[in-house]
Amino acid sequence: MNPAHQGSTDAVDSDVGGRVRIFDTTLRDGEQAPGFSMDRRAKLRMAHALEELGVDIIEAGFPQASPDDFAAVAEIARVLKTPTVAALARCQNADIDSAGKALEGARHSRIHLFLSTSPLHREHKLGKSKQEVIDIAAAAIMRAKALAHEVEFSAEDALRTEPEYLAEIFSVAVEAGASVLNAPDTVGYVTPSEITAMFTYLRQHVRGADKVVFSAHCHDDLGMAVANSLAAISAGARQVECTINGIGERAGNAALEEVVMALHTRAPLFRVDTGIVTQRLFPTSRLLAEVTGQPVPRNKAIVGDNAFAHESGIHQHGMLKHRGTYEIMRPQDVGAKTSLVLGKHSGRHALRQRLVELDYEMDDATLDAVFERFKVLADSQRSVTNDDLVALMREYEDTTTAARVAVES
Repeated sequence: MNPAHQGSTDAVDSDVGGRVRIFDTTLRDGEQAPGFSMDRRAKLRMAHALEELGVDIIEAGFPQASPDDFAAVAEIARVLKTPTVAALARCQNADIDSAGKALEGARHSRIHLFLSTSPLHREHKLGKSKQEVIDIAAAAIMRAKALAHEVEFSAEDALRTEPEYLAEIFSVAVEAGASVLNAPDTVGYVTPSEITAMFTYLRQHVRGADKVVFSAHCHDDLGMAVANSLAAISAGARQVECTINGIGERAGNAALEEVVMALHTRAPLFRVDTGIVTQRLFPTSRLLAEVTGQPVPRNKAIVGDNAFAHESGIHQHGMLKHRGTYEIMRPQDVGAKTSLVLGKHSGRHALRQRLVELDYEMDDATLDAVFERFKVLADSQRSVTNDDLVALMREYEDTTTAARVAVES
């Protein structure tokens, strides 16, 4: 064993009952998605941002995939101070050794092993029997155990694996030295009720279940990655694997910001917490958009431009009366701001508020007249800016002055 790794433990953290570990795979699963590749400098910038965000585990990459990925993982492992740095590896000696070498400089390291377990994958991808897959997993875990502080074992396509077989291979994984067991919904196939049943079953039937952390890794092919992740947490999973902005293979992974803020906003329901500095969510999201060149969709939950924007006059009136009428969380809690967007759906209350902010005071009759001009302008463009309002008010005042002069003459 590497001397730096002596003294590591497989015991579950004492706070795991009320704490969900956030495992971020933006730099690995997320970066694999077409259009989201990052060079080493970009990955290092993101890794520092994830550390500031308070992520518990950062999966830095797949060292065996390429020399550049190996170098990125090694550099991230060397410079980060607080999170566990993980490297992905197949259950193959070359992968495991490469991951171990890349992680040598980490203050706390994890080799993340994965091996297919579903009937479909066993037959068509591996061409292996059930027992052969179990034997491969056990040998790989024991090899990885000597090269990192901890080992996570993922049963690829776990949610389409026979429950009894999945429990058995996980039991062997615990015996071999894995301290984290990941049951991923690799293809985004299951529903929240199904994932709840699976995690409940695993916690009841895996030998040594009380010694390990169960992890959820959900894909969004049917749009349920976040819902499934939350269901897994409710069923006892205490690690959730996710990405910033939900990027990842195909339709993506569970979005970190959505999982975290669901747990935060509905704390009395879930009764768990995370170590995430939620005020860093918005800037971290925008950094990822910058380094990948992929903009955040306007309607993206939590971090999209429209997440805390209101244009409807009814909604704006409610917001001006009490923020809680239409916002279930404070925008400053995620590093964002509320925006009352002026457009064709806006009403008098929002227009008056914005004009007051621009130092325009007026009576109701004047507001009515200005509002009619505002509606004409709003029908011709998507939104009305402060500069548009200043120009509108100048035009209104000039017209009013000219009319008054004409009457007096």
